[in-house]
Amino acid sequence: MPSSSSRQIVWPSVITVISAAILIGAEVFGAAFAGGWALAVLMNLGDQGAHILQAVLFVLGVLVMIAFVRAAQRVEPFFKRG
Repeated sequence: MPSSSSRQIVWPSVITVISAAILIGAEVFGAAFAGGWALAVLMNLGDQGAHILQAVLFVLGVLVMIAFVRAAQRVEPFFKRG
């Protein structure tokens, strides 16, 4: 029996959110790697410390991107009921 509330993908909203996520992600992850390196140099942590700091900042970047996409979905819904 077909569902009375079918969902249709709103492609312009999906493309908008994905495009913004790519742009913001490039900046977030670039800042994570550059910032990790810069902070490691300032604190004399060496190469291994730089890699660890970059990994920590990368994980924070992933969390930022997840929060961004979730918030963007509220503004630009991916589905509409029809």
